[in-house]
Amino acid sequence: MLGIAGDSAAGKTTLTRGLVEALGTERSTSMCVDDYHRYDRRERRGLPFTPLHPDCNYVEIMEQHLQLLATGSPILKPVYDHSGGELTRPVLVEPHEFVLVEGLLPLHTKLSRACFDVTVYLGPPEDVRAAWKIQRDTAKRGYRAEQVKAELGRREPESARFIRPQRDLADIVVSFAPIEGRDDPPGTPLSATILMRPTIRHPNFTEILAKAPTKAMHLALKRDTDGRPVDALHIHGHAPPEESTMVAKAIWEGLDVPDPIPDCLGRLDDGRRNEPLRLAQLILLHHLIRDGD
Repeated sequence: MLGIAGDSAAGKTTLTRGLVEALGTERSTSMCVDDYHRYDRRERRGLPFTPLHPDCNYVEIMEQHLQLLATGSPILKPVYDHSGGELTRPVLVEPHEFVLVEGLLPLHTKLSRACFDVTVYLGPPEDVRAAWKIQRDTAKRGYRAEQVKAELGRREPESARFIRPQRDLADIVVSFAPIEGRDDPPGTPLSATILMRPTIRHPNFTEILAKAPTKAMHLALKRDTDGRPVDALHIHGHAPPEESTMVAKAIWEGLDVPDPIPDCLGRLDDGRRNEPLRLAQLILLHHLIRDGD
């Protein structure tokens, strides 16, 4: 089981979708724990908190359902329709070989975290996330830009209190952002930094990068939020695609899978391929497939 936490519009669904397509629906089950909202959009208008607050969610039921999935049992999962902001009919979810869970609060409690084999926090800089949220909510959820900006401000205290603390509890932290100090031309893909904490076993990237010497990725040692040293992979969005492909092939070969690299990896909503996203997804696939075996 893989758990991916992060704030609204941090990229969780895009990251998860590529993994599910790569694994196949016969082998994987995916779900979003934002379906455990207690209230629909209309009811929330009169409440003193936002969907980021645990009191706005059935956290205990989420915990129970995660435990059932972890033991191979099906669940009847609630459904929250983001397009209309309504709670609709629940659906049956049956766990397959891989279970991928994403949402606002999957790592909020100790009990829910214990259900996962690998945990991820997706945390782009706030200005990047705000731009993504405005773009998504105006295009897909019927909001005006002014409404989205106002809601971001209203949610900020609860984001700081409940969402961002999950960053310190994850095995892996992924952040897509521009490289500080570089003046890349417009349209250059965002780079990615992947912190790999020693709470789980990670691929040997020293060995992988030795097979694919490239400017697309480098490994460094940096300080974590608690001051302890942590391995950090830096994936460069400005690198030529052919160099990123060299690294992708080296990671994929380490899985000893006979099939070619899935073409769905790195795909954005508009169909374009993003190489840092593809490499981040390959690293998570390495954890799922290798550790699962």
